[in-house]
Amino acid sequence: MPDTAQSLIIIVGGSDQLYREYSHEWIAAEYPIAVITAEPPTWQRRLIVDHEVADTRDSDSVRAAGRSLALRHRIAGVLTWDEFALVPTAALAADLGLSGNSISSMSASRDKATSRRKFAENGVPSAKSTPVDSLVAAAAAADHTGYPIVLKPASYAGAIGVIRVDTAEDLPAAWSFTTAGATGQGREGSGVLVEEYLAGPEISVECVTIEGRTTALAVVRKELGFAPYFEQLGQAVTAADPLLPEVAPVAAAAVQALGVREGVQHVEMRLTATGPRIIEVNSRIAGDLIGVLVRLATGLDLPRIAADIACGRTPELTPSEQKSAAIRMLYPTHSGVLTTREISGSPDLEYPWLERFRWEHAVGDNVILPPEGNLETARIGFMVVTADSQSQAYERLDLVEKRLVLQVSSDQDRDSESVPSVVAL
Repeated sequence: MPDTAQSLIIIVGGSDQLYREYSHEWIAAEYPIAVITAEPPTWQRRLIVDHEVADTRDSDSVRAAGRSLALRHRIAGVLTWDEFALVPTAALAADLGLSGNSISSMSASRDKATSRRKFAENGVPSAKSTPVDSLVAAAAAADHTGYPIVLKPASYAGAIGVIRVDTAEDLPAAWSFTTAGATGQGREGSGVLVEEYLAGPEISVECVTIEGRTTALAVVRKELGFAPYFEQLGQAVTAADPLLPEVAPVAAAAVQALGVREGVQHVEMRLTATGPRIIEVNSRIAGDLIGVLVRLATGLDLPRIAADIACGRTPELTPSEQKSAAIRMLYPTHSGVLTTREISGSPDLEYPWLERFRWEHAVGDNVILPPEGNLETARIGFMVVTADSQSQAYERLDLVEKRLVLQVSSDQDRDSESVPSVVAL
């Protein structure tokens, strides 16, 4: 093993700059980083000391890249926040003799059919779920489950291919939508699931697991839109959320049912009339800047916590802040060409609580909502604020949004004046 001055951590995948750069930055403040990415690094270069290019969805490719890095550096740990790289990262950790979750637990996390089975076996409240491979089988499963149902790919992420189906007449079109989405799903699961629709507010619980013991750190309140799809319009985190004592045991039971022993987990659930019920467990740091919200509201640094655990250190789990933080995603009300995107004045100077404001699309871009599009094609931008309470956070989001001018043209008004078009929470 090379004799280097300081060990480094390998990060596998997770190369989306807009939503993942902060994770690299926060870890780089403490650890030298090497990355394994599908393409040569670009924006990561200022934050890393080395890299390898590999197919981050393939265990053999990731293991070979990791072994090459290990020939040049002393490796302290491996980590990913890329949903599709969970199993290859577990394989690399085992290959290098490092701490990490088992391949079987990461496979169970990735394959939602296996997750549902393990939840049922361990008495974790979840949804009825039936794997199917044809429209005929889906119709039979839906009749047995009872409408409304949810169709989803077995091993995707980001709500791609997920749709609520209210009636049997809606099923054929919904089946086409989900199976189209399922073509890009991960290797750990296959086919489509017919699931019971869980009515009630959706939340997530951000958890940390060390040596098999899970601690719930924060609750994320979610805003969803564009039914029957499940697009996330925004999230809010409040330190010491009163829901935490109620949902923490359910989240911990779900993590443990999958055999997850360490790391950071993003546990999604619905607050139903019969109590909290699990949607799924993502065995990684959440997307959509939820890690930023958690740090702004509580002071807890999820990327640093995940890195500490991967490298065998004891992380800091005591909150140092008592605030609220919220993010709002900006969507058009219809698909079309973005013709105007402006924000009046200098709100970043006037509003010290406006932590981030970013555009995701430029004027002239097509913005496309589901079912033709997804979150990458639909979101125009986002804003993040802090406050003393969740209600104040939403008031502040409203203040910023009033200064926005967003216009999207569509086929029917392409020859006329563009119409204002933005979704508000």
